[in-house]
Amino acid sequence: MNKQSLTAIALSAVIGSAATLGTYKLMESPKNEQVFRVEHTQSTPAVASRFANPMGASTDFTVAAETVMPGVVHIKSTTINPVNNRRQVPDPFRDFFGDDFFNGPRSRSPQPSVGSGSGVVISEDGYIVTNNHVIDRADDIEVSLNDNRTYKAEVIGIDPSTDLALIKIKADNLKPVSMGNSDQLKVGEWVLAIGNPFNLNSTVTAGIVSAKARNINILNDQAAIESFIQTDAAVNPGNSGGALVNLSGELIGINTAIASPTGSYSGYSFAVPSQLVRKVVEDLLQYGEVQRGYLGVIIRNLDGNFAREEGLNLTEGIYVDSLVESSAAALAGIRKGDIIVAVDGKQVKNVSQLQAAIGSHRPGDEVPVNVNRKGKEVALNVILRNRDGNTEVVKRAEKTVADVLGATFENISEEELDRLGLSEGVKVKSLDRGLLMQQTRMRPGFIIESVNGHEVSSVEELLEEIEDSEGGVMLEGIYPNAPGKRYYAFGM
Repeated sequence: MNKQSLTAIALSAVIGSAATLGTYKLMESPKNEQVFRVEHTQSTPAVASRFANPMGASTDFTVAAETVMPGVVHIKSTTINPVNNRRQVPDPFRDFFGDDFFNGPRSRSPQPSVGSGSGVVISEDGYIVTNNHVIDRADDIEVSLNDNRTYKAEVIGIDPSTDLALIKIKADNLKPVSMGNSDQLKVGEWVLAIGNPFNLNSTVTAGIVSAKARNINILNDQAAIESFIQTDAAVNPGNSGGALVNLSGELIGINTAIASPTGSYSGYSFAVPSQLVRKVVEDLLQYGEVQRGYLGVIIRNLDGNFAREEGLNLTEGIYVDSLVESSAAALAGIRKGDIIVAVDGKQVKNVSQLQAAIGSHRPGDEVPVNVNRKGKEVALNVILRNRDGNTEVVKRAEKTVADVLGATFENISEEELDRLGLSEGVKVKSLDRGLLMQQTRMRPGFIIESVNGHEVSSVEELLEEIEDSEGGVMLEGIYPNAPGKRYYAFGM
């Protein structure tokens, strides 16, 4: 396999679709495609770097580093991977033995995989912001503070659209990092990246802001918002979720990704801006779900070539290619062919800046939008809508008992019960991440006969018995074609 094929495989594994917040971006094919990766923990050598002030003036990073380091934590996330130990029964024997004959109780227990990242303390009582990909689908999250104290963390909420997550530990008197204003950040300004690359705790690197509102098409989410701060501060696997701060020690970004053909730092890193972080955290705390406003337009970046083709007198802005029927933009009077040039009185030059501007608002917010229409600027007020097309608050769906258990169940027919010699029971159809996988060695196909000594004959009865249980739960049952009873206990 040649080098180009390997690059293509790596690229397809990590690059997601470039959907905008409240907008949809037309697909564009860059001439010089670059590999971007969301970094993960790997064992590769660390390389020391030196930074010099090109202006010759003294630059002191010590105050910012000392201020922020106590508020940056190390996160270890453990995921229990299911073991697929089913063996296919050869066709000539299936009619005699059945598919489950060779799949008895001889499997290994699910194997854990451990990832590592960083997080930033944002409150004295234990709230921590990190990247969603650091804790995604984790069954156990352990947080280590700068002073080596460790805590178990619970997930308060996640937002895959921005790759952010909010977790909490039971601790008091922590030293939070002050939230700064990323809108005031300037290209060329000094910044520090603080995190735990390669499990090297409390590592500080320095660089400058290389660019703002950068879209690298890395978030695999339909409503992805990419308006990254680009820096040349060294960021490596393990830095994800860590702090990007200015020289005043204020948080101006959450380090998220690197541009690299190898998976290690090679010159550029990207951070979610603090203004977006602030809004996501506020929504997760207040609503349990991020409130996302949508314009409802199909858009594309404006450039010189496109402007020449369309006979436009602008080369910067966001071209409205079409509108979703009855969308917020359509109802406000935005038309096909308009060029969006400002939001909230601030100039927007590209899709990434528009994403960030709309992303700071919620459904129901009235947002001033300026468009260039055939050479004349028109001011409009847009009332943003949610993904369902209204202005109501989007509520997080409550988890069911089955969701908590991480299982799907099915009722058993009378014929199968007779064949198994059972009077009652419920079959475990499948298992995903949840209590049963975390705390037991149960496998799909197990037939639950009773919960805490109470017989169950339907899925409804099973879930009711488990929901009414206080503390520990004991399940009794059998595996078809395997001798003896099996017992599984877990805590709710």
